[in-house]
Amino acid sequence: MGSLTDQVQPATASDAQDFGQLLDKREIRAVFQPLIGLADGQVVGFESLARGPAGSRFESPAALFTAAGVAQRVPELDWACRAAAFEATIGPDGPRLPATVPLFINCEPTSVRTPCPADLLTIMSAAEQQLHVVMEVTERDIAHDPAGLLSAVARARSLSWGVALDDVGAEPNSLAVMPFVNPDVIKLDLRLIQGRTTSEVARIVNAVLAQAELTGATILAEGIETTRHEEIARAMGATVGQGWLYGRPGPLPEIVDAPDHALRLHVPKPARSSSTPFEIVAAKRTPTRTTKDLLIPMSKHLEEKGLDSAEPPVLLACFQEVRHFTDFARRRFARLAKHAAFVGAVGAGMPVDPAPGVRGGLLHHSDPLRGEWDVIAVGPHFAGALVARDCGDSGPDLMRRFDFVITYDRDLVVEAARSLLTVLAPDTAAS
Repeated sequence: MGSLTDQVQPATASDAQDFGQLLDKREIRAVFQPLIGLADGQVVGFESLARGPAGSRFESPAALFTAAGVAQRVPELDWACRAAAFEATIGPDGPRLPATVPLFINCEPTSVRTPCPADLLTIMSAAEQQLHVVMEVTERDIAHDPAGLLSAVARARSLSWGVALDDVGAEPNSLAVMPFVNPDVIKLDLRLIQGRTTSEVARIVNAVLAQAELTGATILAEGIETTRHEEIARAMGATVGQGWLYGRPGPLPEIVDAPDHALRLHVPKPARSSSTPFEIVAAKRTPTRTTKDLLIPMSKHLEEKGLDSAEPPVLLACFQEVRHFTDFARRRFARLAKHAAFVGAVGAGMPVDPAPGVRGGLLHHSDPLRGEWDVIAVGPHFAGALVARDCGDSGPDLMRRFDFVITYDRDLVVEAARSLLTVLAPDTAAS
């Protein structure tokens, strides 16, 4: 928040060298901003924010991560930022926060693929045992590295940590991401609170309210700087607020009292990501057998849901083999990618970028997905899936038979979609 995250000049060679030295020395510090229960004004949590040395070129977190990107050390910086937050929160006599006051930390899913630096293992272990943590991720993470995001969320859940989806409303894509993250806390972007109330804002708020009603997630409003902002936040369903009206980022208070009403974190249903979409859906719905020529129009109908520009969905498909991703399919999916929040296609031999704007996922020879034809669309309100298993016929392609199910059960569709997301490759260009 504030000027520390404003425009950052491109990093120079000298900046990169200076950044490398400060990261090697772990000269990252943490500041904290309170999260306030809007009903009673009590502190219900703190968000940790990373800073470089005060007064330096790298005081801004944006400058830190820009330089880390140039130096290809983003995962290491992410680990160091979390370590700084944990060190400031765990004092010599134990945690400085009551067990009912969670610490919110930001997480780069790319760090899940990178082991924790050896010198930070002790503080990480202490935090896992002693702190009540909520990990924050953003909608951008699923576009960059879907499998990494899901792994990060699963890791947080395994530690009994909460998960927050940050900056909701900053981009339309964040609405489509909510079902996959299944956040305990939905953080409304400050633009929703501080800007004009438009039909687009109303659409975003309605989607957030629907998710909160469905799962029990807490709505938190960022950027509250005036009492008018607080009124707007309440009207949007927020029960927790964050912003300069309640305090600017700084050191943790010497004494933090336990609130009368702790921030509520829900316990999500476990995801069975090891199962295929067909296995997930067919376990709850009875399949029907038909030929490929009859499934094609049904498949295209679901794919066209990716053209909903008002509420762009996540669109995922399994093509079995890359040869089924024909030139016609490539053009169609490139067109869909211009409108959808995210488009992914998996198959044996599938490249990382099979079409403009489409993320690919490579299936190995023994992967059971090679026997499936799946099309899945998940938006803020709509969810639908066609899942089909090849019967193994050797005749003409259009007459090949499949056992299939079409479902609009949101829980089943989202679970099936997760299993395809874990196959997709990370966007190396965005790393």
